[in-house]
Amino acid sequence: MSGISILAFVMISILSYGYYVVASVESARDEWNFESVNLNVDLSRVLKKVNERFLSVAIDASLVAEEKFMYLLTSPKLRTLAKALTPAFLRFGGTRQDFMTFNPTFLHSNENHKNSVFDADDICERLELPPLLEKRLKQEWTLQEILLDKEDLQRKYRSVKFTEYAVDLLYSFTNCSGLDLIFGLNELLRTSGNSWDSSNARTLLQYCESKQYSMSWELGNEPNSYEKKAGIRVDGYQLGQDFVQLRKILQESKLYHNTGLYGPDISQPRDHRRDLLEGFLESGAEAIDACTWHHYYVNGRDTSLEDFLDPEVLNTLALKTHEVMETIELTSPGKKVWLGETSSAYGGGAKGLSDTFVAGFMWLDKLGLGAKLGLDVLIRQVLIGSGTYHLVDENLDPLPDYWLSVLYKRLVGPEVLSIEAFSILGKTKRVRVYLHCTNKKSTSYKSGAVTLFALNLSKGPARISVPVTISNSTGEAFVLQSEQPGEEGLYSKSVKLNGEVLKMVDERTLPSLQGTPLPAGEDLRLPGYSFAFYVLSKAQALACR
Repeated sequence: MSGISILAFVMISILSYGYYVVASVESARDEWNFESVNLNVDLSRVLKKVNERFLSVAIDASLVAEEKFMYLLTSPKLRTLAKALTPAFLRFGGTRQDFMTFNPTFLHSNENHKNSVFDADDICERLELPPLLEKRLKQEWTLQEILLDKEDLQRKYRSVKFTEYAVDLLYSFTNCSGLDLIFGLNELLRTSGNSWDSSNARTLLQYCESKQYSMSWELGNEPNSYEKKAGIRVDGYQLGQDFVQLRKILQESKLYHNTGLYGPDISQPRDHRRDLLEGFLESGAEAIDACTWHHYYVNGRDTSLEDFLDPEVLNTLALKTHEVMETIELTSPGKKVWLGETSSAYGGGAKGLSDTFVAGFMWLDKLGLGAKLGLDVLIRQVLIGSGTYHLVDENLDPLPDYWLSVLYKRLVGPEVLSIEAFSILGKTKRVRVYLHCTNKKSTSYKSGAVTLFALNLSKGPARISVPVTISNSTGEAFVLQSEQPGEEGLYSKSVKLNGEVLKMVDERTLPSLQGTPLPAGEDLRLPGYSFAFYVLSKAQALACR
């Protein structure tokens, strides 16, 4: 072989080997590529403190459109699922509350109910839905949802009458589950002078007081849309006066004179809605215990998977919250602010998205960011009911957001701590982190423990470097991933906790939801398209002692 031939052979060999090495490195990089995240934390002080019922839930008033469906609330399975979310408010309301009137079958007194099943000491055991009837109601509810969706699309809502039995079923559900009921009254019952006609509400209040039903109240739902829904316009100042009227009625009651009253449940701010809120607070701020507004990120009819993973979309919550809080602070400084109704997408949710694994990114980020912004309570639309943004499906099986909510309840306390995440390129957008004191009431972790929860909006994994101040703390990791890997798994309705698919043990038993040990001194590993809770049990945070 000539010198030139040998040289050519060597060059080809080197190039081939070099290509192999580069290809191998690129392959390894694709497989092991991760975002490296550093944290700045302050464990010395509490940034904000939210209500212990910060994560609360709703049942949409559409359930009472046919009263028989209220019997689903006597399902032992549903009660088991609801109990795991306590402490929490249960809001009964929504669009159809303003088309509901209380129509008792006969006027009751305590004498009439001495032998009623609803007054029995063992009501929670006696009032249970038989399996065959539950199966039939669930099948019929599927057809009922089609009718409700049609009403929503056409914005034509029929009047609904409900009896004392619907009230009894609702109250027994909240009482047996340990939830605190907030009942939404109809604000569209108007007098000839366009003030609120309170006569029907008085009848309902009298009945509830005769039964000694302890609950809080709301009046109206999204008053900014009354003209579209019912052809009636109620301005902010009049709305505030209506609340003052309701507060006076409640103060006349022995049972409800100090009860909670929340409102006005306006949609997220735009120009005319902000005017409505200003007018309401001018006349009605003193009547309410917290100011409520509604927030959804996107329109459920034209959104996409990308929206659910977009940090810019998630950041819109901060913009809207600042607008609302600014308005409230000017008129009623110090007033508590609630998200009185919230989920991922308005219009009943986004089909194939709002009830799947990917919805958890919006939900967990809202819980973290909402608390950091100072929102006192977030009421999730819905526990059960029409739409696709529920926590529990039409078969009463828990969806991914339900399991996420239960873990949040168990592990996250009301004290918000300061935390910021940085990558090499600056503040990270795709990995979002939040830090709270660990829940002292429902866990056995030591005083001073903290819970860091994080979400990874990227396909690739992330490595989170914990500050030296807490890096030597042992703890537990609770990592939630879709049942299926990759982007396809984002559409899944099943979720894995530390590799195990979550499902109920039986109709009355949840799985144990165990964490995996977290070695001291190691970085936290957050897989792609996942979210996780990390309990650092020996953080000895001064703010959490």
